[in-house]
Amino acid sequence: MADDQLSQTFAALADPTRRAILARLADGEATVNQLAEPFSMSLQAISKHLKVLERAGLISRGREAQWRPCRLETAPLENASEWIERYRTIWSERFDRLDQEIQHIQRTQKGQDDG
Repeated sequence: MADDQLSQTFAALADPTRRAILARLADGEATVNQLAEPFSMSLQAISKHLKVLERAGLISRGREAQWRPCRLETAPLENASEWIERYRTIWSERFDRLDQEIQHIQRTQKGQDDG
């Protein structure tokens, strides 16, 4: 896996289980057991997913006595969102120009049909 933050974020988000874990953590902290409940996989498998999320900086794990809550870290998601937004803006502008050109062509053709 690439070392840069954006690549790690997208690689972590590529898995539906990890996205579901992040969605659960968006509601608040949870333990590994709580995160594992909705999945039909071992705690070891969930732990592997958590390690990927942790390496990507998408979650952090606390330590409060025996309780080790996982919590969502939003900074990597915000960075990914900003990166996506730049390209969304570019494509939106291109589609707007294409739409204007299509409308111009349609008006030109209508004018020729009327004449």
